[in-house]
Amino acid sequence: MEIKGKIIQFLPAQSGTSKAGNEWSKQEFVIETDDQFPRKVCFTLFGDKLSLLNGISVGDEVDVSFNIESREYNGKWFHNINAWKINPAQPPQQSAQQGSPFQPDDVPLPPPEPERDGTNDDLPF
Repeated sequence: MEIKGKIIQFLPAQSGTSKAGNEWSKQEFVIETDDQFPRKVCFTLFGDKLSLLNGISVGDEVDVSFNIESREYNGKWFHNINAWKINPAQPPQQSAQQGSPFQPDDVPLPPPEPERDGTNDDLPF
């Protein structure tokens, strides 16, 4: 799955050791979508994926690829939204008509008026 939005918050990084003795680390961050009804979504990065946040700061527009995972613990269900790829959002492509700002020299000059031979014609061209 993929979603676009603006980074609005980084939560403190966490780390520890599992019951099996393995080291772990995670970082959570929140984005806000630019929809008609904006949504805030909190993503989690684990282990070596924390490096995906290098060079990204609050206020940056990003595209986040993620998976949703649920697990049961003591009769309750818990959900994680695990990000696995983060890219800076691409600005919209400008069309050829919007390419460069308008310049006064861009307007062509009108064609020269034909010389009149004194005949009276009432045609407008």
